[in-house]
Amino acid sequence: MFRKFVKPFNKCLGHPNGDELLWHTDLKPHVSGEFSIAVVQANSILEDQSQVLTSPSATYIGVYDGHGGPEASRFVNRNLFPLIDKYATEEGGISADVIKKAFQTTEDGFFQLVKLSMPIRPQIASAGSCCLLGIISNNELHIANLGDSRVVLGHKVLVNRKPKLVAERLSKDHNVSIVEVRKEVQAQHPNDSHIVVYCHGVWRIKGIIQISRSIGDFYLKKPEFNRDPYFMQHGNPITLNRPVLTAEPSIISRKLRPQDSFLIFASDGLWENLSDQEAVDIVQKYPRMGIAKRLVGVAIDKATKKRDLRYNDIKKLQKGIRRRFHDDITVIVIFLDQQMEPDNGTKLGSTSAPIDIFSCKEEKHQHLVEHK
Repeated sequence: MFRKFVKPFNKCLGHPNGDELLWHTDLKPHVSGEFSIAVVQANSILEDQSQVLTSPSATYIGVYDGHGGPEASRFVNRNLFPLIDKYATEEGGISADVIKKAFQTTEDGFFQLVKLSMPIRPQIASAGSCCLLGIISNNELHIANLGDSRVVLGHKVLVNRKPKLVAERLSKDHNVSIVEVRKEVQAQHPNDSHIVVYCHGVWRIKGIIQISRSIGDFYLKKPEFNRDPYFMQHGNPITLNRPVLTAEPSIISRKLRPQDSFLIFASDGLWENLSDQEAVDIVQKYPRMGIAKRLVGVAIDKATKKRDLRYNDIKKLQKGIRRRFHDDITVIVIFLDQQMEPDNGTKLGSTSAPIDIFSCKEEKHQHLVEHK
C-alpha cells in the first residue's frame, strides 16, 4: 500500500547557518499534524539514516544509528517500512507481532547480505545499527527500538493548577551503561564473568560495544564469523560460544491522548548532550519552523563547549575530524495536532535524509557547475 505514496520530496537544502554538514527540512505535513527533521554528519561516512513516511491512515518514523560502517543502517532504511506494511496488510493491522516479524526479517535479510559480501568486504560482519521505529495509526502510537536511540513525548500536565509540558521517555535504552541493562545481560550469560567489562571509563559488552540490541553486528551474534578466514584476516575475532547481542525489539503501544503535544525521535548524539526535559523545553519554547535543526544546533553547541569551543569553530572542520567533537545527530520532531481531523487531501509521501550529507552537497555543487 505505502509504495503508492512514496514520492520522495527531500532535497539538499541550503544552510543559512553555514554548516555544510547539516541537512534539514523545516516543516512538512503528516496526516494529523506536522513534522521537522534535521541531520548533521560528523563521521567520514554518515552512519545515521532516517525517514518519515505518511499515508492517509498512518505515519511511520524511523531513526537508524549505524556503527562499524553505514551498511546496516542503510539496509534498515530500505527494508523495514515495506516489511511492516507487508505484514500489517497480511495480518489486518499493526501489532507487536507484525513489528517483531518485520524486525526479524530485516535482521535475516541483512545476514544474507553480509554472508554474500564477506569475500569482498569482510568488515561488514562488524556493521550494525540501532533501530528506532514509531508508527501512528488510528490514534494509536506504536514504538519499537533496539539500542540507545530514543523517543521522548512532550505532554501537558497540571502543576499547582498551572499547565506544564513535561517529558516522558517512551523507549527503553539498551545500553550497558545503565545498571538494569547490565544486569539483564549478565543474567543471560551466567557462565561468562567477563560478558560486561568496564574499560576506558565505560561499560562494554566483551569490552567492545555498549548497546545490547541491534540489527547486524553478526561477529557478536554468529560464532562462525569469528572462524571465517576472511574476517579473521581483516576483522577483530573474539572467542564466542553464543550470541551476546539480540535483535529482539522493545515494543510499547498506547492510545494517543489530548494532552500529548509532540514526539522527539533522535539518535544518541542528541541525548548525549540534552536531557529529555531540556529537549522538550526547547520544542515548547521556540517556533515549529526549523525546530529539529534548532535541537541539533543546541546539542552541538553543548558538545563543543565541553572542549572550550563554539559551534562556529567546528563548522569549518572536515567530516571525520568533526567526529572528535560530536557524533552524527538525527532529530525528528512529530507534532500531534489532535484537534485536526485527518486530512486525506494532505500532500503525502516519503521524506528521507540523504544517505551521505557531504556527498549530497558535492552533487549539488557539481550540478551547479555543469549548468553555468
